[in-house]
Amino acid sequence: MNRHLLHTTLSAVALCLTLQTAHADEYGKPAEAEALVGKAVAAIKANGAEKVFDEVTNGKTYKDRDLYVFIYNLEGKAVAHGANPKLVGKDLIDLKDADGKPLIRMLVDLVKTKGKGWTEEVKFRNPVTDKIQTRVNYCERQADFAVCSGVFKY
Repeated sequence: MNRHLLHTTLSAVALCLTLQTAHADEYGKPAEAEALVGKAVAAIKANGAEKVFDEVTNGKTYKDRDLYVFIYNLEGKAVAHGANPKLVGKDLIDLKDADGKPLIRMLVDLVKTKGKGWTEEVKFRNPVTDKIQTRVNYCERQADFAVCSGVFKY
């Protein structure tokens, strides 16, 4: 292989790897969702729930690309939502996804029984793409709340 062709081939491979990495960084990863939830839980402990609820819903601290925090009380009422403020104050315990899976009941039951963990896959609107996509949610219980974030599958 001549030198010019080798250089061109290596440059093309490097460009593909760079684009692939940049694309992968566009979307939140499970460890980042867990960290975002941990940050919100720590803030609730330090600053009180109401201040964090307002920041989750109206601020930018708990939003990162397609990741956002959402918080429900243990009866299924939305108390904060980083992607859809219109949900705050609504009792959504019986809300189901497109496949009939109980979205909010799943979160509440998880934190009541295990304290924290990942849900099974559900379908939900991605606020970045505005499409219904498969996602899994990570939740931690803090007092009487399920503090959650999730990652979409691309």
